Amino acid sequence: MSSVFRSNNVRDIGRTPRACCPTPAPRRQASPRDEPEVPTVLLRTPRALLSLLAVCAALAALLLGAGAPPAAAAGSLPCDLYAAAGTPCVAAHSMVRALYTSYNGPLYQVQRARDGAKTNIGLLSAGGYANAAAQDSFCSGTTCVITEIYDQSPRHNDLTVEGAGGAGAADVGAPADALPVTAGGHQVYGLEISAGMGYRDNSTSGVAVNGQAEGMYMVTSGTHVNNRCCFDYGNAETNNMDTGNGHMDAINFGTECWFSPCYGQGPWVQADLENGLFQSDAGHSRNTADTGTGPLPFVTALLKNNGQNHFALKYANARSGGLTTTYSGGEPTAGGYSPMHQEGAIVLGTGGDNSNGSIGSFFEGVMTAGIPTDAADDAVQADIVSVGYGGPTGSTGTLGPGSEISLRATTPCCTGDYVRHQNDAAVISTVTSSSSSLDRNDATWIVRRGLADSSCVSFESRNYPGDFLRHYDYRVRRQPMDGTAQFRADATFCPQTGKSGTGTSFASYNYPTRYLRHYDHNLYIASNGGSNAFDSAASWTDDVSWAVTAPWAP
Repeated sequence: MSSVFRSNNVRDIGRTPRACCPTPAPRRQASPRDEPEVPTVLLRTPRALLSLLAVCAALAALLLGAGAPPAAAAGSLPCDLYAAAGTPCVAAHSMVRALYTSYNGPLYQVQRARDGAKTNIGLLSAGGYANAAAQDSFCSGTTCVITEIYDQSPRHNDLTVEGAGGAGAADVGAPADALPVTAGGHQVYGLEISAGMGYRDNSTSGVAVNGQAEGMYMVTSGTHVNNRCCFDYGNAETNNMDTGNGHMDAINFGTECWFSPCYGQGPWVQADLENGLFQSDAGHSRNTADTGTGPLPFVTALLKNNGQNHFALKYANARSGGLTTTYSGGEPTAGGYSPMHQEGAIVLGTGGDNSNGSIGSFFEGVMTAGIPTDAADDAVQADIVSVGYGGPTGSTGTLGPGSEISLRATTPCCTGDYVRHQNDAAVISTVTSSSSSLDRNDATWIVRRGLADSSCVSFESRNYPGDFLRHYDYRVRRQPMDGTAQFRADATFCPQTGKSGTGTSFASYNYPTRYLRHYDHNLYIASNGGSNAFDSAASWTDDVSWAVTAPWAP
């Protein structure tokens, strides 16, 4: 997607699209790795024949209905399930786990700031979860960024930090520790994209081109989104430029409404087909029930497109339940989309021309050759649910890393009040066992090693993964971690014995004479006396002393 000027109910953005179509870059040769093999006949089949077969298969599926896939082995992972359905993965990217039961290679690469050294982060076991402890050890005492995300498929379509494009300067790597999360009962890290970050592979193997059929999904988050272009995962141009309608085929997730009307507040799962984020063949939503996912912490977003005359969009809560289809119908009616003209690059976090003003979260995603059956999609969604994204950490009520806690005020007026977030601000309010699930989740925090100093702590929101308590202009807020030194310092607090003689007080890392304090139900970093009202010496020792308790929402 490019940022083109147009008027809608969200904003005006823009650039005039180009109509040229570049020759796709040569496909890269795979490097040896211990992974599932693709039959040689498939690797050598001429592209034109593959295209014809893919289109025929897609049309047959549409005419005959979605059938059940061949039986897959118990415990099969997404790419095993898609392979069993006859639509193998041609790209499989994940920060948190293997996507094949037999995969035992690296997931991603990190580079540390101290000396520029790099290392690969792999799995605890074949078919298992990321070895996050290896990242913690390698990055100890410094910071790391993610420089490469490996493709687990035999195609080796690895993603590296994206270069400059028609709408954006060269990107930077995402901070490696910005999105800690629990998956499969293990502490792992997701990918947290801020504006100016993105990943790409312009020289791929096996990805759909020129009207071939494909499917794709990603697990993302509804809590870290905006209305800028374009948080995408999928098929894009090979030259980082907007080369015209139909030259992209990627999932988009965010609150940008390209074609009015869009219903609700979003975020929506949309198809970035270049020069438009499509919710239907008309562009705008034809589904009044599709008001977006809302702030679900974990979302499955899915797109499939036969490349000729049909595409479909689905979403689900990645923690429970099944997929909901928001659109299934014809390609966009505007010229250039039927058939599609995909170029076969893979993009993550930006638009096709590196429009990189968006934000987003990425945990895993795959792309397939051909359109998966609905039954295969359902089986993959069930597997995603089994991961238990954002599940309990297994530790509660302490200030140890990974512990889930709530923070209770100890001032006599307010001993039933807890630190919570509300409209992005940190406040205290009464929370009890009869409080709503939202209130109890808002009042639950996960202790992380201090983002600026591992001997201190940072507090990650339980229901907004990757968001931390940080101070800004002395006021404490809940905000997404952007990897900057300033954010790290603002979000780090150093515990010590409570100033009142009870509980724990938390000194600001970069303003060490200021402590986490409640004042008039809002949270500040406050000194004991000063020119600000919240620095008042009255009840200061009580207001900066906190009881660390078991979490309201474990």
